Amino acid sequence: MKIRERYIRKTLLSFTFLVLVIWLGIYSFFNFLSEMSSIGQLNYKTLEAFRYIALQIPEVAYKHASPIILLGCVLGMGHLATTNQLLVLRVSGMSIFKLTVLTIKTALIFVIAVIAVGEIFAPIASDEAEKGRSIALGHSIASQSQEGFWIRDGENFINVQKNIDGKLFSGVTIIGVNSSNKISTVLTSEKATFDGKSIDMKNTEIYSINTSKEIDEISLKERNSYNKTVSFDQDLIDSLKKEPEELTTWNIIKQIQFLSDNKLRSGVFEVELYKRLIKPITLVAMILLAMLFIFGSTRDITLGRKIFFGIALGLSFELLSRISGAMALSFDINPVMSTFLPTIVVMVIAITLLIQKSMS
Repeated sequence: MKIRERYIRKTLLSFTFLVLVIWLGIYSFFNFLSEMSSIGQLNYKTLEAFRYIALQIPEVAYKHASPIILLGCVLGMGHLATTNQLLVLRVSGMSIFKLTVLTIKTALIFVIAVIAVGEIFAPIASDEAEKGRSIALGHSIASQSQEGFWIRDGENFINVQKNIDGKLFSGVTIIGVNSSNKISTVLTSEKATFDGKSIDMKNTEIYSINTSKEIDEISLKERNSYNKTVSFDQDLIDSLKKEPEELTTWNIIKQIQFLSDNKLRSGVFEVELYKRLIKPITLVAMILLAMLFIFGSTRDITLGRKIFFGIALGLSFELLSRISGAMALSFDINPVMSTFLPTIVVMVIAITLLIQKSMS
């Protein structure tokens, strides 16, 4: 039994790896075509373009893991079926349900490997790719990130007009409010540095507002340096110029925690987090749907068409899962329900049908 399981697992992993190589090859080819218009500008040569594309490969593999693994597993099972090996395995005592469970276990092995690459290496490689490309094209990294932002930190509202590189700020204003939600202090500075724990403001003007009297009193103090401790860190500042899809899962969790502590909406980050948590289960549901076609009767439809329909149905389900996440944001639906419920329902139905087919 172990020999047969190892053979099936090896076949599925081989086809999945083959699909991965082809998928990344097609991506790299079209990405290179899009980079050709930039090749030749300043120091951006062909070698730099290849380096930029290669460093983005881990992120592409991570983002497209579900369809890649689905295609690999289904094509692997299809190969076993077309060569009549699947029939031999079933005659030897392996049920449809057991073959499906083995396929899912193999898929999850690949999922774990891809998630490890995507969470650990992909962010580092992608950042290095963007930095290298910017330097080669003569675009200073500072010019790409000089966007201002507002952020709430407890009872303080912080505005930065220019975020130079995540550590150097220009045009900083910190507005403090009291328990009555009235402005109590306003701090302004032309330049400040951020060390991940506090903002060190240079040449700071501090306006204190006394609202306890009939007429508000405003007093002004000037300091050469003023240090303001904050609750956010460097990762949160760096993530301000990124979409949720570009963040690591750990940074998304930190974003949600920070926004929740400051009573701010975190729906877009919650949806992205739940999509990642449900990804292995969604993949299992996709494979179960595809297996229903592969193990079906071949009297009316050829096996090739069954494989095609199975893959198409699985990919359509993943598309619907992504749409449900977008609908949760648009219509303020509970993100947990919109993300998990469709997957769980489809998986239960597919498992029930597979068990019935295995017993028949």
